[in-house]
Parts: sequence; structure tokens; C-alpha cells
Amino acid sequence: MSLLDSFLIRAALAGLGVALAAAPLGCFVVWRRMAYFGDATAHAAILGVALSLAFQLPILGGVLICCLAMAAAVTALSGRGHGSDTILGVAAHSALAFGLVAVSMIPGARVDLSAYLFGDILAVGRGDLAVIWGGGAVVLVLLWWRWSALLTTTLNGDLARASGIDPEREQRILTFALALVVAVAIKVVGVLLIAALLLIPAAAARPFARTPERMALLAAAIGGGASLLGLRLSWMADTPAGPTIVATAAALFALSASAAGLHRSRRAAKGVSGG
Repeated sequence: MSLLDSFLIRAALAGLGVALAAAPLGCFVVWRRMAYFGDATAHAAILGVALSLAFQLPILGGVLICCLAMAAAVTALSGRGHGSDTILGVAAHSALAFGLVAVSMIPGARVDLSAYLFGDILAVGRGDLAVIWGGGAVVLVLLWWRWSALLTTTLNGDLARASGIDPEREQRILTFALALVVAVAIKVVGVLLIAALLLIPAAAARPFARTPERMALLAAAIGGGASLLGLRLSWMADTPAGPTIVATAAALFALSASAAGLHRSRRAAKGVSGG
């Protein structure tokens, strides 16, 4: 009997694979304040599911196409008479609504929408694991390869240009990585929760990291821990796995924020007493 024959082992590996790729990428989402952008890209995944079912394409391919198209459309529309937050809000909710309508109109398609909206990690198979870890590896290689350029662009676009870096190219690379994470994570936490898995571990790691690299590593550790602990709690309490993983990550963020606040209070008290 192979280790991968256990659905719980496959689920744990799937959660780890998504967390290890999503958390470091989420650091850039936090630094660049791209939370709404992540939501819009994730919600476009439902349109990708509809496209895949209608034309009998692999789900990964359809989702990736629609996520990239949404990112390109949002980028093109930003700054044309509306604020970027307005454009992102309209795009996110419209993509989700049109996607749900499109899926319901496909004749003969039997689709469990809740699995795409909230994930179905316990149903992950060997092929899904290959997709998740393969896509995650591509994202991590991209981040490692472009880490310095992405950091410089995030810090200051003019500084990046002066250093010979094209900010638009780095944005496209980041957009592709974000779309790929959404595409591989849809089976684990679903389109409604992937943005949370991008943001929360990175936000929890931020108060305890003095360098960007340390924040990325700590975010990956928090994301991986939340995935494993959330899966365990889901099994014990018989709750939906995807939402439980995100709720666990949120609890870790609350602990992180409390610890950071307590540390600041102690430092302030020492400063007053020392003065």
C-alpha cells in the first residue's frame, strides 16, 4: 500500500503545496497592497471553470486563461475615470456572478459549485497533487529568479527603472504567478478563500520579520502550519476543510497581532521607565 493511497496524506500534501507557494507570493500582495487585485483574479477562476467545462479543456488551463485575462483587463481599465479599488470591486463581483451563471447554463454539466467556491481538499487525487506541487514549484522558481527585481520594483518604480529593471515586466511576472497559484489552489481552498490564504500568513509574519526574505520564509511556515492544523481540526470537528484552514490561519494572525502589540507595549513601558 502506497503512502499516497491515504486521502488524508494527499490532503495534507495538497495543503502544504499550496501554502508554500501562496505565502511568499502573498508577501508581495501585502507589500503592494494588492488584496483587491487578488480577489478579482481569484473570482475570475469560476469563469475559467465554465470555459473548461464548455470546451472540454483541463480545469487548470481554463482557470489560468481567465485569471490572466482578468488581470490584463483590470490593468488596462485602471486610471480611466474610476479609482482602482472601484474597478477591482466591479471586476471581482462581476466575474464571480458571470461565472456562476455560465456554469449553471452548461447543458449536461454536473458541477459541485461548493467544491470550486470553498475547495474540496479531501477529494484531491494523485494527479491533483502533481498539478499543485508542479505549479507551486514554478511559482517559487519565478520568485527566486526575480526576487531582487520584484523587491526593487515594489520599493520604488523610478529606482527600478534607473537600475535597468522594467516595472511593467515584473508586474506581469507577479500577475502570472498569482494566476497560477489561484489555478492550483482551487481544489484546496476554493476561489472565495484563496485570497485569504495569500494574505493572512504574510500579514501574520510581518511583525516578526526584519528582512523581506525572513518574512517570506516565516509566512510559508505559518501557511503550512495553518494548513496542517486546520485539516486536523476539520477532521476532528467534522467541519469544511477549506474554511477551517483559513479560520486557523486567521487565529494565528490574531495571536501574531496580540504578541506584536504586547511586545510594543513592553518596549514603550521600558522607554518610559528608562526616561
